Amino acid sequence: MFNKALNRWLVTFASLLVLSAASLAAEKPNIVILATGGTIAGAGADVTNSATYQAAKVPVDQLVAAIPQLQTIANVRGEQVFQIASESFTNDNLLTLGKRVAALVKQTDVDGVVITHGTDTLEETAYFLTLVVHTDKPIVLVGSMRPGTAMSADGNLNLYNAVSVAASKDARGKGVLVTMNDEINSGRDVAKVINLKTEAFKSPWGPLGMVVEGKNYWFRLPVKRHTMNSEFDIEKIDSLPSVGIAYGAGNVSDTAYRALGASGAKAIIHAGTGNGSVAKAVVPALQEMRAQGIQIIRSSHVNAGGFVLRNAEQPDDKYDWVVAHDLNPQKAKILAAVALTQTQDSKELQRIFWEY
Repeated sequence: MFNKALNRWLVTFASLLVLSAASLAAEKPNIVILATGGTIAGAGADVTNSATYQAAKVPVDQLVAAIPQLQTIANVRGEQVFQIASESFTNDNLLTLGKRVAALVKQTDVDGVVITHGTDTLEETAYFLTLVVHTDKPIVLVGSMRPGTAMSADGNLNLYNAVSVAASKDARGKGVLVTMNDEINSGRDVAKVINLKTEAFKSPWGPLGMVVEGKNYWFRLPVKRHTMNSEFDIEKIDSLPSVGIAYGAGNVSDTAYRALGASGAKAIIHAGTGNGSVAKAVVPALQEMRAQGIQIIRSSHVNAGGFVLRNAEQPDDKYDWVVAHDLNPQKAKILAAVALTQTQDSKELQRIFWEY
């Protein structure tokens, strides 16, 4: 009799434990980690190799398993979308990733998405997703400057912070975010401005906030159009036009510009000095290409925040050129490619560069 009662009690207790565990799991946010490769998935030959290593080696399940604490803040599952170094990202990769993110955020059982990414083009992917994915759910990109095999590797904490931010209700509606080095930056503003250091990513206008021990501290909000308020939609974009970047410097010639035009570029981003200045040796070539229908967009390669004023340095109205506002050349390239899927009108392009 006693044994039967004990068995019934043990069965009941075990059932309660299962129900309790299921209840706790149901209360936690559901986060999907999409892995694309990069340094955060890299491995070096020795613990002293922080800059010499092979990127894109560690699969997503190992990245997640290395941080058991993730399961305390969210129900986490991973998908391996790509396994590449980010300097090799193509437009097709952007489209594939964007469509997968858009599909996931539509699911009721997904509360946020984290994307592990190589740092070299992380800012471009972040801005692309900012423009084309319609959701208020958090989308957080994260990378690392040191492989996981190195001393003082930064990947695990960066990834933990990214999942923590993606799982936070207060991160909703703030657009695509980038979490690196304890900072939360806007995917629109942030850029890689330093290599070989963990504080590699900065915004010229400052971070949106910080994440410390799993808690978010917000300082400002993005004001440019993004995600839910964007006129662009990844579900309506199946290809991106070719957009080239030519770099301005002392003693520059028009060779690179003409080569880009001849290769079929639909727009050329002039990565100019200072206020997007254009050397007099280059102006005639840009005028000719604009007459051929190629869009000319003046940007600045000033790292800490180049800001290009329209009709300053060059008569943009007269030449029918566009200015990139505060977007660096690589982000201007992304916006131009996305915008050109909808319009070829330079005035419309200029409106888009002001608003996004």
